[in-house]
Amino acid sequence: MHHDVVADWHALLDSDDLSRLSEMLAEYAVFHSPVVHTPQRGKSLVTMYLTAAAQVLLASGFRYVREVVGPSDAVLEFTAELDGVHINGVDMFHWNADGKIDDFKVMIRPLKAVNLLHRMMADMLSAMSAQAAPKG
Repeated sequence: MHHDVVADWHALLDSDDLSRLSEMLAEYAVFHSPVVHTPQRGKSLVTMYLTAAAQVLLASGFRYVREVVGPSDAVLEFTAELDGVHINGVDMFHWNADGKIDDFKVMIRPLKAVNLLHRMMADMLSAMSAQAAPKG
């Protein structure tokens, strides 16, 4: 069965509705961050990281400028600009036989962009964790 995961990924980002993100991920998905050394494992963590990244980047002129797509892997190069800093990066992902993304890696350049995204992502993830924490 053929899965057009890349087209589904673009449709998800174009929709501004990330609620379907979890549907696109395998239960055992792994996220490799450009700033966190340890891979983030499991659908809920990967969903949280990708949601935070989308919230930080999508309003910044984010756009894909090149794609290399294989039968079960894709590399999508993107650009964006945050706080006057030009960001160039790649999303690399793999999907399983069921068309679910099971591995997602982000690489960013230049160093100034990595540092800025590190700060912004930390703030976003902190806010997301605070919202998800039980009230008591």
